[in-house]
Amino acid sequence: MVYKVLVVDDSTFYRRRVTEIINEDRELEVVGEARNGRDAIEKIASLRPDVVTMDVEMPIMDGISAVREIMKQSPLPVVMFSSLTHHGAQATLDALEAGALDFLPKKFEDIAENRKDAARLLCTKVRLIARRGISMRRVAPRPSLSTAKRLSPSELSQPISSSPTPVRNTRVAPSQPVRPSVGSSNKHYKCLAIGASTGGPVALQKVLMALPSSFPYPIILVQHMPGTFTHAFAQRLDNNCQISVKEAEQGDVLKAGCAYLAPGGKQMLVESSGSQKRIKILETSPSDKINYKPSVDLTFGTLAKAFGGDVLGIILTGMGADGREGCRVLKGLGATIWAQDQASCVVYGMPQAVASANISTRSISLDEISSSILAEM
Repeated sequence: MVYKVLVVDDSTFYRRRVTEIINEDRELEVVGEARNGRDAIEKIASLRPDVVTMDVEMPIMDGISAVREIMKQSPLPVVMFSSLTHHGAQATLDALEAGALDFLPKKFEDIAENRKDAARLLCTKVRLIARRGISMRRVAPRPSLSTAKRLSPSELSQPISSSPTPVRNTRVAPSQPVRPSVGSSNKHYKCLAIGASTGGPVALQKVLMALPSSFPYPIILVQHMPGTFTHAFAQRLDNNCQISVKEAEQGDVLKAGCAYLAPGGKQMLVESSGSQKRIKILETSPSDKINYKPSVDLTFGTLAKAFGGDVLGIILTGMGADGREGCRVLKGLGATIWAQDQASCVVYGMPQAVASANISTRSISLDEISSSILAEM
């Protein structure tokens, strides 16, 4: 099957560059180009693409506004192109909130060391997201990141609205609460650890929003994301969640009810310091074999040394297989490992790697992960 792509950017040069790269992939075909968000909406109606690549900053209608209109009129997968700046991070998070499924740095040299690798990554991401169609938006909603931090107990028992359109300063919940698929395993835990990549920002915020401020364990988060993005992402999660969320820093002492997000472009380790557990941040990877910064495998491996088998590890949506070996080590010590199920993933790569290796004990829909965690506590 060949997936139809619409390329949206106000730069003629950039549109041509992206079009040439995408058309080199046998499974992708650029069927049209648009100069701005308004032009994109009109082209979508006539060309009916399977996926859209969208710039953030454009005249007449910017990319974020365009994504919101697309999700209202004719929802389909959107991949954003973003600058690796603080403003770019904020805008990209706004675009994900509006309904975009993922993002890529606009400068290809920020994607990979050479053009060939960057082109391959671009095409792979567009192709995988195109395969998901619009079904993901029905199971992975985008809760507004401007929601007040403190929510009532009754609100915490409800799932987040499945509307793809962001809701400002309010939270609309369906009448029926989400139930975990099984009850508690009665296992004792000392840490919750979650790894994610493509589609992870939306999945993480959905999971974390339902956890109460009294959550009894520290939470370790590893999301594949550039360094300029993780600080902004942690701030938004902290504003939105009952638990505290911060970008992890060197020397942080792990505390219950606090989530520590691995900084992008670096590696995060957890080490024992007497009775305490502390964060250690590395600027470089300890091995050339580690392909991701941050790496789920590396962080989870250190959790095995710090906590033994007293860890609940969860692998969410994402490309590749990062997390499989770290989860394997944890499980070998008695830890519990879950994977997000295929139907609710943007990309069923990392969870599939864990499930196919028989490391995870459960494959769970994104809608059920929070309540399943709470049942385990």
